[in-house]
Amino acid sequence: MPKTAASLAPAADPSRWKALVFIALAQLMVVLDATIVNIALPSAQTDLGISDGNRQWVITAYALAFGGLLLFGGRIADKWGRKNAFVVGLIGFALASALGGAANGEAMMLGARALQGAFGALLAPAALSLLAVMFTDAKERAKAFGIYGAIAGGGGAVGLILGGFLTEYLNWRWTFFVNIPFAIVAAVGAWMVIREHAGSRNRAPLDIPGVILSTTGLVALVYGFTRAESAGWSDALTVTMFVASALLLASFVLVESRVKSPLLPLRVLLERNRGGVYLSLGLAVISMFGLFLFLTYYLQIVKGFSPVKTGFAFLPMIAGMITGSTQIGARLMTRVPPRLLMGPGFLVAALGMLLLTQLEVGSSYPALILPAQLLLGLGMGTAFMPAMSLATHGVNPADAGVASAMVNTSQQVGGAIGTALLNTIAASATTAYLTDHAVEAAAGGPAGQLIQAQAMVEGYASAIWWAVGILVASSAIALALINTGRPGAGGPVASGSVEDAGLKVPVIAH
Repeated sequence: MPKTAASLAPAADPSRWKALVFIALAQLMVVLDATIVNIALPSAQTDLGISDGNRQWVITAYALAFGGLLLFGGRIADKWGRKNAFVVGLIGFALASALGGAANGEAMMLGARALQGAFGALLAPAALSLLAVMFTDAKERAKAFGIYGAIAGGGGAVGLILGGFLTEYLNWRWTFFVNIPFAIVAAVGAWMVIREHAGSRNRAPLDIPGVILSTTGLVALVYGFTRAESAGWSDALTVTMFVASALLLASFVLVESRVKSPLLPLRVLLERNRGGVYLSLGLAVISMFGLFLFLTYYLQIVKGFSPVKTGFAFLPMIAGMITGSTQIGARLMTRVPPRLLMGPGFLVAALGMLLLTQLEVGSSYPALILPAQLLLGLGMGTAFMPAMSLATHGVNPADAGVASAMVNTSQQVGGAIGTALLNTIAASATTAYLTDHAVEAAAGGPAGQLIQAQAMVEGYASAIWWAVGILVASSAIALALINTGRPGAGGPVASGSVEDAGLKVPVIAH
C-alpha cells in the first residue's frame, strides 16, 4: 500500500505549543511595527528635525527593505534553518529598534528603519514556516493558525493603541524600545524550545541573479506605489519605477524558470490553492490598509479623538478578528473546505466596509462605526486563518520558508498599493467636492470648516466604495481558485509535491 503524504509527515513536535507562544510574540512585534510608528511620527519628526518632504521615508524605508527582501529572507530561512533565521532575525530587529529609539538625527532614524525592515524580512517568513513544519495534525494546525491569523490581522490595530499610549504618556522613542523585551523573550524562548526536523533544510546553492532581480523589482514596485501617493501617478519617477519593476520581475520569472536551484520555485506560485491565497489575501490587504488610514484620520481630525482614544476605537475590529480566527475559522477549518471560510469571510468584511460608505461628519460611533468594525473583524479573521495555513499547502519543508515569504510579500505589496491607491482616490474626491462647493469653502468660519470636513469625509466614502469592490473580488478569487478539501479529507494533489520538487523529503501534512 503506497504511503500518503500525511503518513510521510514527521511526527508532531512535543514542544510545538511552547514554540507557538514565542512565534506568536515575534509575529506580534513585526505586525505592531507596521503601525505603531505612524502614531509617533509627528513627535519624532519635530524632535529630530525631519523635513515634511522626508518624513514619509520613516515609513517608506521600513516598507522598502521589508517588502524587497522577503523572498530572500524566506530562502535564507530554508537554507540556514528556520530556527537560526528566526533567532537572528529577532536579535537584529531588537538592535535596529534600539538604534531607532536612540536616533539623534534623520540619517540615524532612516538607517534604523531600513535595518528593522531587513531583519523583519528574515523573521516573518521564518515564523510562519516554523508553524507549518511543527504542526502536522489538522485540528492542532487549525488552532495554531487561528492564533497566528488573529495576530496577523489584528496586530496593526493593536499597534495604533500601543503607539497612542506610548507617545501620549511616555515618549515617541518608546515605540522603538518596546520591541526590545519582545525580541529578547521570543529569541531566548525559541532557542530553548524549537527543534527542527533534520531533513527540512534546502541545501541548494543560493540563486544570486534571482535575489538581485526579485529584490530590486519588489523595491521598485513598493516605492512606485509609495511615491504615487505623494507625487501623483503621472510623475516621471513614479512611472519609471513601475516600468522598471515590471521589467525586473518579468526577468525574475524568466530566470526562475531556467535555473537549477531557483530562489522562488515556480511550483510554489503555480499550485492553484497557494496562488489563490496570495492573490486574494493581497487584494484584501489593499482594502484593510486603506481603511486603517481613513478611520484614523476620520476619528482624529473630523471627530477630534486623541491618539489613545483613536486606538481604543479600533478594539471592536480586533475583537472581531480574534473571534473570527479562533472561534469560527479554527473550529470550522477541519469540517469544511477552506474556500467556504475565505469566500464568505471576505464577503462579511465587504458588508462591514459597505456600512462605512455611509460615513458623514456627524456619524455615530456606536450606531455605524462599531458594527462595521465588528463585521470587518469577523470576516477578515475567518478568512485570514485558513489563508495563513494554505500559504504552505502541500509544499515541501525545504520550500516552506519561501512559500511563507510569498504570503508576507502579497500582504506587504497589498499594503503599499492600498495606501497609495485608496488615498489617491480619496484625495481626488475631496478636491472635486471642494471645487463644487468653492463659494461655501471660501467663506471661512464654522461654515467653511464644515465644508472642509464634509469634503474629507466624501473622499473617504468614495475610496471605501472601491475597498468594498476589492473585497468582493477577493471573495470571488478565493471561491474560484481554492479547490482543496478540508484537512484530512483528501482533495486535489498539490503541484508542490515531492515528485515536482525532485527531493526525497516528506511534504507537510494538510
